[in-house]
Amino acid sequence: MIPKRDKQAIGQRFLSAFRDAGAAEVAPDILLPADTLLDLYGEDIRARAYTSTDPLRGEVMLRPDFTVPVVQMHMAGGAEPARYCYLGEVFRKQDPGDERPANPRDNEYLQAGFELFAHDPQADAEIFALFHRLLAPWRLRAVTGDMGLVMDAIRALPLSDARQDALLHHVWRPGRFSRLLARFCRPAMPRDFAPGAAAWTGLRSEEEMERRMARLKADQDASPLDGTWIARLDRLFAISAPLPEAVRTLADLAREWPDLVPAIRRIEERAAMLGDRGISPGTVLFDASHGRQTMEYYDGFTFSFLAEGRAGWPPVASGGRYDALTAVLGRGGRAIPAVGGIIRPGLIAELEAA
Repeated sequence: MIPKRDKQAIGQRFLSAFRDAGAAEVAPDILLPADTLLDLYGEDIRARAYTSTDPLRGEVMLRPDFTVPVVQMHMAGGAEPARYCYLGEVFRKQDPGDERPANPRDNEYLQAGFELFAHDPQADAEIFALFHRLLAPWRLRAVTGDMGLVMDAIRALPLSDARQDALLHHVWRPGRFSRLLARFCRPAMPRDFAPGAAAWTGLRSEEEMERRMARLKADQDASPLDGTWIARLDRLFAISAPLPEAVRTLADLAREWPDLVPAIRRIEERAAMLGDRGISPGTVLFDASHGRQTMEYYDGFTFSFLAEGRAGWPPVASGGRYDALTAVLGRGGRAIPAVGGIIRPGLIAELEAA
């Protein structure tokens, strides 16, 4: 068992490095209003967050991550460009599945993080290069992805807006996504909602149920999705290779799927920016499915740094772009380009102890 003070000391090293990189240190609240997190993630957040009830504030949650409160703070009046850093505990339930794991992870652990708000095409490369430099002593495996590419692929499917929205909503839940996609490949089930005199019951309002029934009725006229598109999605999600090789494979796929071209160009430009910062693109893995295992708010570039030979470990560091989140949490739907990442000092402490 590594003492907390040792983990804190390592966290302070990263915090100092983030300050040296131009970030202002912030300390968001530990206890957060639950309604904001539930609006973002839905009821699924309850499976991994600790909740309680306050007699005045209503339902609250222990901080499951820093990004949401930092975005709220910045959108309330921060200037641009802005760089923030932080160090503190987050709280996550660890689902052991059917059996308790041999090496269960901590439910309370430290995060050291850096967030950048800026209209700057170099922002993705700046963040990744910073983390790459700070984590170089531990020889971690760098993996990147791009949720913008995945979302562009979904929006290019010949489906109704409602079906595309459903797939986009579940894209971070691969099991549900696959089941939904399989359903869209079959003829839609006929729906008949007979009027009744009984009162409305349940957690949803009458208005919500009426909207849901209208969507189901409209969906029954939808044509099944051709299997060709499923094969293309499978080819896309299977791409996992060093960045230059992955770009070539994506370019081959784009010959029959031209909607992917803008996203592929962004990936190529980012690779060139990394090269300009002294990072060989060939040493960085690109995994087209990578972003689907990260937090739900990432909508562009994503990255992780993984410890080799540590099966079952979460990423030692991870991050990505979350422009859409700033619009959700900002005033009047105003969006600001934003990208950031976190490091787990506790895992670094375990690597150093080993």
